[in-house]
Amino acid sequence: MTDDTVRALTTALVVGALVLCSTVALASPLVEARPAHEIPVAERPGADLADPTAEGWTSVPASDVALSSAPSSVPNADDTSIERVHVQAVRSDGQFYVRLQWDDPTRNVSAGTPRQFTDAAAVQFPVNTSSRPPIAMGGQDNRVNVWYWTGNGGTQELLAGGAGSTTPFTSPTVDANATYGNGTWTVVYARDVATEGANRTDLGSTDTLDVAFAVWNGGNDERAGRKAVSEWHYFLTGSGPQGPPYQTLLWTLAGLAIVTVVGVTAFGVLRSRGGGN
Repeated sequence: MTDDTVRALTTALVVGALVLCSTVALASPLVEARPAHEIPVAERPGADLADPTAEGWTSVPASDVALSSAPSSVPNADDTSIERVHVQAVRSDGQFYVRLQWDDPTRNVSAGTPRQFTDAAAVQFPVNTSSRPPIAMGGQDNRVNVWYWTGNGGTQELLAGGAGSTTPFTSPTVDANATYGNGTWTVVYARDVATEGANRTDLGSTDTLDVAFAVWNGGNDERAGRKAVSEWHYFLTGSGPQGPPYQTLLWTLAGLAIVTVVGVTAFGVLRSRGGGN
């Protein structure tokens, strides 16, 4: 191999390395980043995650969901104290689990006396998963299911078609378990993915499932419309654009780009050298 050939191949390799670095820099954010309102749903066959402290939750990715005061005409509606909730979701053997965690310095589990309210949290889904209803308890044309937990141990499955229209299901299918420790509430909701009955969200009908959240701090006199709420987010229940096939495609394209650059560069340099002899 002549010196010119060695130099040509070295040049090609350097150019190829630069292409690789550029491709990695561009591809990595696309692979790792998720859209701001996307919450992944993990698949954990055989896992029983109804217990909020179950070890299996440690391997489930969590999303940090921002909360703000809900628009409302109730007194002091804009005075809410919970600013974010951490959300995890899992499907396991026909069960759908949603785990919420949030910081709350006080554990409020009693209600009924003046100026005493319970802590609470809710998860909201559209009944019709093909369209997104109004965020404030849905609308007449697209109602919502609400999974509502309160600190006194109560759990309700609700149907709503707008503010003030909330109705409990007579045969609820949602369970909830909660723990409190070190200033943090952890609540796990569980429901069958496939559940019979009209006006219940089909949790397995789509690859993206709209979802919203609400939290009440009873110690801050929060109740009813005085609550911290999220915007609409969505559970990514399918593989989605960030899944393994997409990542494989990116790296395949990167490899092809490197091979092409190396080959074209080497051929061009060698041809120019040959033309000069």
